[in-house]
Amino acid sequence: MHLVQLLLPLGAEQSAVSQIRAELTERFGGITVYSRNPAEGFWRDGPDEPVTDDIVVVEVMAAIWDPVWWRSYRARLERRLGEAEVVIRALPMERV
Repeated sequence: MHLVQLLLPLGAEQSAVSQIRAELTERFGGITVYSRNPAEGFWRDGPDEPVTDDIVVVEVMAAIWDPVWWRSYRARLERRLGEAEVVIRALPMERV
């Protein structure tokens, strides 16, 4: 099993977030959305000042890891949200 985390921009339209929630719930049976206190991302983009972004974290537990599907889904999200990159990361996990 894998814990898949999607880091979505806080500024995404509510309708887009609702659609993502519906799509992932339909495919995986449920999701968790951390949206009460936005997480803050910090990174360097070259020699310039650090870049910051407020994000919402969406988590899905996937019984089967399908990297091809996730890459395709990430590309769709980037187009839909108008983002240069949407980070999706997967961590092996064990349910206890």
